Amino acid sequence: MESFIKDTTPSLYLYDVTSSYFEGEKNELAQFGYNRDGKKGKRQIVVGLLCNELGEALATEVFEGNTQDPKTVASQIKKIADRFGGKEVTFVGDRGMIKSKQIQDILDHGFHYITAITKPQIEGLIKQGNIQMSLFDQELAEITIDNGVRYILRRNPIRAQEMKKSRADKLKYLNEKLAKKNAYLKDHDRANVEVAKKQIETLAKKMKLNWVTIHCSDRLISVGEDHIMYLESVKLDGCYVLKTDLTEKHATKETIHNRYKDLALVETAFRTSKTFHLELRPIYVRLASRTRGHVFVVMLAYSIVQKLRTYWESLNITVEEGIAQLSTLCSSIVSLPQEVSYQKIAQPTDTIQSLLKLAQVELPEVLPSRQAIVATKRKLQSRRKK
Repeated sequence: MESFIKDTTPSLYLYDVTSSYFEGEKNELAQFGYNRDGKKGKRQIVVGLLCNELGEALATEVFEGNTQDPKTVASQIKKIADRFGGKEVTFVGDRGMIKSKQIQDILDHGFHYITAITKPQIEGLIKQGNIQMSLFDQELAEITIDNGVRYILRRNPIRAQEMKKSRADKLKYLNEKLAKKNAYLKDHDRANVEVAKKQIETLAKKMKLNWVTIHCSDRLISVGEDHIMYLESVKLDGCYVLKTDLTEKHATKETIHNRYKDLALVETAFRTSKTFHLELRPIYVRLASRTRGHVFVVMLAYSIVQKLRTYWESLNITVEEGIAQLSTLCSSIVSLPQEVSYQKIAQPTDTIQSLLKLAQVELPEVLPSRQAIVATKRKLQSRRKK
């Protein structure tokens, strides 16, 4: 991975947030808010994760479920300044995270930032003449505004193609609904045409097909296209603009672009913590302190997953597959008359030996057997009932 030049450029911190929903209603931090899991009607918590430039988790923080993303940034800036002793620091966050107020807070602490701007902001720069559409035809373009802020421009052709396909799929769906509506109007003479037209217009608006026009003639509804509006809608497909106060001495435009793309490492951390064996959700605790403790343990576990992924990379095996292999390792209890019993570990397979060696783990031949009570989830629930 390309990194900043040592001793002359800022250190890098990646930051992003996610949410985790609840089935229950009694958690002290659970509130209704913007749910990234698509679970409507569910309370949630907001989890922030601060990582270094390699995507290694440094700190996590839990907020109430109705906390907006930008409001979580101030505590991260303070954390970097006080706990990590950051002096020359670059803070990387997405367009929904770092806004004007957050940028000012970052600058006030003597830090730097890398973020992206929204589509309306891009359109504003185009109207002001600061950005020409021809710049998006370059592999990676750059402009500098009078106040020293640098903007890095790029069009992602893959994303542009995805948006084109999505737009075509939406139009196809609208036409299918329109055909059903026209068939209904044909079979039902008393059906209100204006009501049917309004329903189609509402659907088109919901799917953001603002370049579509709806016409009605002789109880037949049809869809037209405004070509000028269509061209206006597609002109920024796949386009994005990054914003930073870093000078060219600190980082090239390629470095800034790569560092912003590194935010995907934080997204990987969230995705792993929710879908792997780490079980960020469901959350069964209610107190705020225990909720924060639960999230903290999950992120510690993710740090172990990261290490194992690095150790086992040469084996072309996923961490999940490696843990599944290790789960087959077993031991036998050896008990002799008038002797202390012990556990004899079975001879590991070649694959398990490779996994343990790369993870720098040495297994003892025997383990003491103390007849300890191991509480699984199922056993723990039955003991609580008692």
